[in-house]
Amino acid sequence: MEIKKDEFLMFANFIRINFGINLTEKKTTFIISRLGSTIEKHGFNNFSDYFKYIVDDKSGEAIIEFINKITTNHTYFYREEKHFEFFQSDVLPYIMEVEKHAKDIRIWSAGCSSGEEPYTLTMLLNELLGYELTTWDSKILATDLSNYVLLKGKSGIYPFDSLKYLPSSWGKKYFKDIGESNVVIDNKIKNNVIFRRFNLMEPFPFRKKFHLILCRNVMIYFNEETKNELIEKFHDFLEPGGYLFIGHSETIDRNKSRFNYIRPAIYRKG
Repeated sequence: MEIKKDEFLMFANFIRINFGINLTEKKTTFIISRLGSTIEKHGFNNFSDYFKYIVDDKSGEAIIEFINKITTNHTYFYREEKHFEFFQSDVLPYIMEVEKHAKDIRIWSAGCSSGEEPYTLTMLLNELLGYELTTWDSKILATDLSNYVLLKGKSGIYPFDSLKYLPSSWGKKYFKDIGESNVVIDNKIKNNVIFRRFNLMEPFPFRKKFHLILCRNVMIYFNEETKNELIEKFHDFLEPGGYLFIGHSETIDRNKSRFNYIRPAIYRKG
């Protein structure tokens, strides 16, 4: 199936305006591969008819199916381990000091995909705090655009291969084999993560500010203006001294941002 130039631009503008994702014409093949089967499934003759179907649908199901198709989600447990080491050495001690009376740990995994990131953080909290963790409100907010990956995260079921970078003892401690190639995460870990569908382009609805926001390997899809606006919103919704983790392939313009650079992919609100 082919897509005309004006059809590609129509989709690209719609995606950019509504979801902040920036698609250049180099992504034409990407659009065709992601949406071609959906168009055929619904019996449309071309991309224009499918676009009209998305826009006109009032149930919300068409746009959800569309987002599930175009968002790329590839992750695994303990990805970018330097972040988790820094969380252990610097971030958690900071949170425990400033919240020693309220005992409230506020972490947001923005663009959480299928949940490996927030679950890794919960396992790490459990390892570091042990029984003391039960005295803290440590639930982690995990948000994503895609209902598909959120449902996967809520299920807590993963291929065994996704555990390969975890400490070996964690695999035995926090997972149970189901079938020959899948595992399910322990309920104690699963119940500590709250999954919600959220579009980062929407106004942030949060009443309390966070101690740590992780938005890793998400902003690579945004243009510079959208990325800068989102970074400033993250700054506004962090506690003084709070941290922002981004992907190691991403950068923040230190001349434009209010964040202080700490080390690669780690920034802090002054």
